[in-house]
Amino acid sequence: MSLTLPSLVSILVFPAGMFLILLGMVYEYVDRKLVARYQNRFGPRWFQPLADMFKLLAKEEIIPDGVNKALFIFLPILGVTAALTSALYTPMLGFAPAFSFRGDLILVVYMLSVLTICLGLAGANTVDRFSLVGATRTLTQLFSYEAPFMLTLLGPALAAGTLQISQINAYAQDTWWMILTQPIGFLVALIGLMGKLELPPFDAPEAETEIVSGALTEYSGRGLALFRIGKNVELVIGLTLISAFYLGGLANPLEFILKTLGLLLVIALLQSLFARLRIDQTVGLWWRIGAILALVQILILVVGRLFF
Repeated sequence: MSLTLPSLVSILVFPAGMFLILLGMVYEYVDRKLVARYQNRFGPRWFQPLADMFKLLAKEEIIPDGVNKALFIFLPILGVTAALTSALYTPMLGFAPAFSFRGDLILVVYMLSVLTICLGLAGANTVDRFSLVGATRTLTQLFSYEAPFMLTLLGPALAAGTLQISQINAYAQDTWWMILTQPIGFLVALIGLMGKLELPPFDAPEAETEIVSGALTEYSGRGLALFRIGKNVELVIGLTLISAFYLGGLANPLEFILKTLGLLLVIALLQSLFARLRIDQTVGLWWRIGAILALVQILILVVGRLFF
């Protein structure tokens, strides 16, 4: 059996995770650089995310008193593992997913939630008051943004008639860009992704001026590095899903780069335009508006399919 170039890349690169980790660092750098330029700052050098990772991985990991040691060590590993596993079912770089089955969209949505749950448990596992407040905010924000984000992914799935990511991506390539037919879903998906990743202005769970680093206040060294890697990976996967579903699908590496970086450009702009929201504004307002808008989009889609 001969191996094609896409299948060879999928076998050797994506399951190993190193490519995705490095790609996440690149997107972290682009995000930080764009935000800095929007704010009339110079921003970090190109190697800064990699240098930060090496520095954290080389540092001693201090385990504070009063925590469950096994849980303290295991949670960062579980979080980054779940994020990397979800990448196996997404069309990274426009290639076919390494694995695919009917309903894999539901699995990926849950896998992307594991990291946030691990963050909340990591904060709740310590006795530090800043960590406990951050854990409470993290889990509260998870429940507020998870449902709208999942509903926005169901819109393109209903249009394609399948819950298999590869088939939705193929359908999106053969039809109108769904950002034109489902603009509400696209907007809610983009904001929902920012909320899931706790990006400004939805960064109340880790507000440095209020609660130091939130749930991760007691983490250092390897544990902190793994959590940061997991967030970078989830950023790439989230941008990939939105691009594949709403921006005409992903058929090759060039499309992947242009579309995901285009979305990152918008996300960085939103981070620069708005000040941090209070946790009650972040949760209460979006839970009502985001979920309702996503449901309205699905209702319009269902009614349109029934009568047209």
